[in-house]
Amino acid sequence: MKNKKSSSLVITSVLTAISASLCCITPVLALLAGSSGVAATFSWLEPFRPWLIGITVVVLSFAWYQKLRPRTEEEIACVCDEEKPSFWQSKKFLGIVTVFAVIMLAFPFYSDTFYPETKLSESENVNLESTYEINITGMTCTGCEEHVKLEIGKLPGISGLEVSYENANAVVTFDESKTDIEQVKSAVNKTGYKVESVNKSK
Repeated sequence: MKNKKSSSLVITSVLTAISASLCCITPVLALLAGSSGVAATFSWLEPFRPWLIGITVVVLSFAWYQKLRPRTEEEIACVCDEEKPSFWQSKKFLGIVTVFAVIMLAFPFYSDTFYPETKLSESENVNLESTYEINITGMTCTGCEEHVKLEIGKLPGISGLEVSYENANAVVTFDESKTDIEQVKSAVNKTGYKVESVNKSK
């Protein structure tokens, strides 16, 4: 019974840790799978992230308390009747799970490292360049920024590109003889994040 309870705590902590960062894990998986459109699938989880982090911390804390708390005399007397705990119920395994949970919870802070550097075109004709601010919904971390950058950067004539999940926007400068704003919007929408509005800066 105690082993089942311990296993349940471990499974719960792993699931909540993964769920807390799923909005940022999905874009990386989409990149690796070459399926850009599913990048924003779990962005709806972002508002629940603090709660999921809290649940993970509480569950892991309780699991460690169960492992480290002093045994009562009654439990010590019964220990001879118990089977030796397997690796899956050991402190070592709980330690591995804890490290994994921390790595998953921190994923949004390093998710951008999985993306290649976006190479931009050098401007050939400054007179034909235009800059647009595109407001985008659904981005939740630096990985989301890199995903949007990657798709826009594939278009010809892009000479300037800044994407911010905090500002929920992209500022794009491009040669209008090579690319138009509809193509840029289409590239953003292809990621699964949505263009909300577009403003021309110059």
